[in-house]
Amino acid sequence: MTSTESYTAVASQARQATEKSVEAWKQGAKTLTERADFVSQLPTINMVEPVERYFEYLQKSVDLNRDLATRWAELVTSMTGTLREGAEKVSSIVKEQTDTVAEVATEQAKKGEEIVKDQAELAEQVKKEQAELAEQAEKEQARQAKAAERAAAKAAHAQAREPYEELTKAELADQLSERGLPKSGTVDELIERLVSADSE
Repeated sequence: MTSTESYTAVASQARQATEKSVEAWKQGAKTLTERADFVSQLPTINMVEPVERYFEYLQKSVDLNRDLATRWAELVTSMTGTLREGAEKVSSIVKEQTDTVAEVATEQAKKGEEIVKDQAELAEQVKKEQAELAEQAEKEQARQAKAAERAAAKAAHAQAREPYEELTKAELADQLSERGLPKSGTVDELIERLVSADSE
């Protein structure tokens, strides 16, 4: 394979690696967009810095490949003897750098996807916890309502007993007799019988 063919192959690999890394990044961004409904529930997370570092690294890699390719082209222009060997070495370096960039770009894309996945899982967890808290709050509210209802009933019952509390057993029996109710039992039972009759 000639040096020109070698460089063409390397350049093609670089293009393919860049396209793959861009596609991987687009997929990660798409996944993040699809999870946008959870964003309002997530804790504040600064994604700007890792994204900037990612593109900064890609830019440095592109600059390095451009410099190496320029040196290779300059050597090809005046290709003789030792210069040809140097050009072949540069071509080899370009290939190695392309492979490295492809690997790192793919790894960065995977990390981006993992971040999106982690955020989605965190959002699901937050949603689940909020649902549990809402359910607990609802149960507590119902419990308090029942307790308030019992307290109100108890207060109303005590108030209904007040007119009879100071009466003697004979007086209570007279009132029961007037209503055609049984007169036997303790004072408390007589009072309860009168209260029950009042509520009917």
